[in-house]
Amino acid sequence: MSSPVFNEGAEIPRRFTGDGVDVSPPLNFTGLPEQTAELAVLVEDPDAPSGTFTHWVMWGIDPDLSGLGEGEAPTGAVQGRNDFGRRAYRGPSPPRGRSHRYVFEVLALSEPLSLAAGASAAELRRAAAGKVLASGRLTGRYKRG
Repeated sequence: MSSPVFNEGAEIPRRFTGDGVDVSPPLNFTGLPEQTAELAVLVEDPDAPSGTFTHWVMWGIDPDLSGLGEGEAPTGAVQGRNDFGRRAYRGPSPPRGRSHRYVFEVLALSEPLSLAAGASAAELRRAAAGKVLASGRLTGRYKRG
């Protein structure tokens, strides 16, 4: 997994945060196993004061896609509930003064998940157990000034 707008460990551009336009950044996927049935994407902040905080949950993504465009939820994809209580991407918005890491993760799954729209990240991980053929991560950082 990679992005044309930030590199591994680099600052996530403001546009893709709660302080900006708050749209998801473009993401690229490579090296997916041939037998991948669908993809899932998670975005989480492991540095949140109360523990890992989920910013995006999505599955049912066509494995023939080479990535996601800016702000894109592709046709057929299903969005879960983030920790803001929304079925959508919500960008980084950490407390002021401290940089947080944001982990963008893609899962290549051997079979489609049977989850209802609005499922949580934990529910997605449970449903994906034993079905993950490969995964990729991209970690960005963001600090509110």
